[in-house]
Amino acid sequence: MNIISLDDLTLIAQVITDGSGRAFERLVRKYQSPVRRFFLSQTGGDAMLSDDLAQETFIKVYSSISSFRQLSSFKTWLFRIAYNVWLDYLRKRRESSLSPLMEENALPEWSNGQESPDSMLSLDINTAMGILSDRERTCVSLNVIEDLPVETIVKITELPTGTVKSHIFRGKQKLADYLKKQGYHG
Repeated sequence: MNIISLDDLTLIAQVITDGSGRAFERLVRKYQSPVRRFFLSQTGGDAMLSDDLAQETFIKVYSSISSFRQLSSFKTWLFRIAYNVWLDYLRKRRESSLSPLMEENALPEWSNGQESPDSMLSLDINTAMGILSDRERTCVSLNVIEDLPVETIVKITELPTGTVKSHIFRGKQKLADYLKKQGYHG
């Protein structure tokens, strides 16, 4: 066990035993960027929706933190909850027949309609992520963006190892093909 996980365990123990808001706040500060980044990759760059989903994730984490059993790292457990929040959102969206993730001509909030090389690449990557299936997008974003190993993604998604590897491989291939068609070579 490394120092970082010992720190997480100390904070978790403080939240469980004392109801320490300060300890939970430290956990949120530590993990809010990776969780938000995960949702940004799932939502095609929709910052408001990503913030809402991240907030819902941390509410669920707080209400169920006493059920954390250290069978995996806290980060893995947290991302499992985030993944479930995402799946719940997708189910609700499908049930209510809401509009697609990104409507035509809608730009992610961060683009502000301005075209810089970096923002155009980011927009193209977000668009490319949108062509992936939900599971491919999840596996690729956890692996590439969050730098999580396949074994951790298996725990988060509860998909078989071979399926996770296939989603990552196919997802990366689709991304590369899309970006190549957009004129990016690398």
